[in-house]
Amino acid sequence: MMTRTDQNRKPAGDGNPTAGQQPNNTQAAIVPGCIAPGKDDALALVICKDEPRIDSRLLAQHFDRPHQSLFEMVKDYRADFEKLGLLRFQTGKAKGGRPERFALLTEDQSYLLLTYTRNTAKARALKIKLIQAFGEARRAAQSHRAEYLPTYHALHDAIHARAAGSPNEKFVHMNVNKLVNQTAGIEAGQRASASFPQQSLLTVAQAIAAKAMQQAPDHRTGFQQAKTALVELSRVALIEGAAP
Repeated sequence: MMTRTDQNRKPAGDGNPTAGQQPNNTQAAIVPGCIAPGKDDALALVICKDEPRIDSRLLAQHFDRPHQSLFEMVKDYRADFEKLGLLRFQTGKAKGGRPERFALLTEDQSYLLLTYTRNTAKARALKIKLIQAFGEARRAAQSHRAEYLPTYHALHDAIHARAAGSPNEKFVHMNVNKLVNQTAGIEAGQRASASFPQQSLLTVAQAIAAKAMQQAPDHRTGFQQAKTALVELSRVALIEGAAP
């Protein structure tokens, strides 16, 4: 039985960075309130308030055309895009450090933009990439709601039950989160943008760590048992090709 199962409680132990923080090798936007992917995907999305969006600069890059021409198209037909949802404009730094305006488009808005361009081979290839990227984002979100959150709460409830009263309880939570992240092959702050396979591995890792904690007499023993079990899970995942 879980003692702190408020489903509205947000997972806070994953070490999320300051909003918009991201590695330098990604082309995704640096956007306040949005989480960028932790790896350089074929077509990387950013997550804004639980909604996946695509940076218009990244679309232009994959489309092999100047960003300004696509951005002007978005502005010219702004009313059309706003019929499909809130249209987000942001300002970032372009090459040379000069400010550059760009748009963060939803799935439907990005498809609309492509319909306003010529039906070239590049446009068709880009649409396929968009379908794949947004499809994976939906699967990851579904997995997050249905599987990830329950195991997250179960794990940290188990840690709390074993470490309650210890001055080091928060460090136990943090260290177990690090183990889970390592097992899934992600860095701190990347859980919200993890791929569907990584979300699945996170879920399994949390369930295993929770069981280890529940069966341990104290949090120290539980941590060591969880560590041993997750190392084995990592080994199996690598053998089967499940880990990135």
